[in-house]
Amino acid sequence: MRKRERENPCGICGHYHKYEEEEVCGICGHRIPLSSDKSSLQVSAFPSLILPGFLYLGSYDNASRSELLKTQGITHVLNTVPACQNLYKNSFTYHCLQDGKILLFDDAIQFLEQCERDKARVLVHCMSGKNRSPAIVVAFLMKSKGWRLPQSYQWVKERRPSVDISQAVYQQLQEYEQKLYGSSNSSNLALLSFQPGGAPLNFSLSEVKDPVPVPVPVPIPAFSNLGGASIFARLLPHEFTFGASQTQKNVYENLANPSGCDISMDNT
Repeated sequence: MRKRERENPCGICGHYHKYEEEEVCGICGHRIPLSSDKSSLQVSAFPSLILPGFLYLGSYDNASRSELLKTQGITHVLNTVPACQNLYKNSFTYHCLQDGKILLFDDAIQFLEQCERDKARVLVHCMSGKNRSPAIVVAFLMKSKGWRLPQSYQWVKERRPSVDISQAVYQQLQEYEQKLYGSSNSSNLALLSFQPGGAPLNFSLSEVKDPVPVPVPVPIPAFSNLGGASIFARLLPHEFTFGASQTQKNVYENLANPSGCDISMDNT
């Protein structure tokens, strides 16, 4: 197989075949959909990117494609289901949660924080990538970013729309939120239903402080509407004249010289 083909795996099944040329995959039988199949949903073999350059979310099917994980630069895998096997222990660093019912958030977050410090890319997966692994990612966002449960949930849901957290797992997230912040910010899982047309939330990496007061703008005089008159003519009374003492002197001189002729001045 040519090198160019190996560098561009199929975006749907993750194997190397000429998808655009309607070649059938020799491994899984994947092919380009026919005209009658184009309405069917194509599930990507690539995991969902949650935090760029660091955190990925996916299913056991994603975790089973080692070559595809390598193309994404993933080196660590967090397995949230004890029943799922860690298939490539020689190629990836694994961490597996040991409880199949209760999600050990602190254990998982400790592993993710170490990956972040090591600047390693990590995949978090469960069987379908819809319930347990998204809950771990939501808990990590609450702990590391300081977000509350609704914001963290929507962040994950927008990047992986197939997320479908069960009520039991959501209750564990509520308890973890209460542990972090002393209270739960949401009591109904239905309120967190993803709405693509909804207003985006304002995410921040730090807690919101008291709002900074906005200064009231001071109106600026509009000089363009003065109609050509001097600003001093508007601001100063008509009776006022600059250089009043000099004007008074001129009046006396006019009385002494009614003809208005120039008076010769003595140079002495």
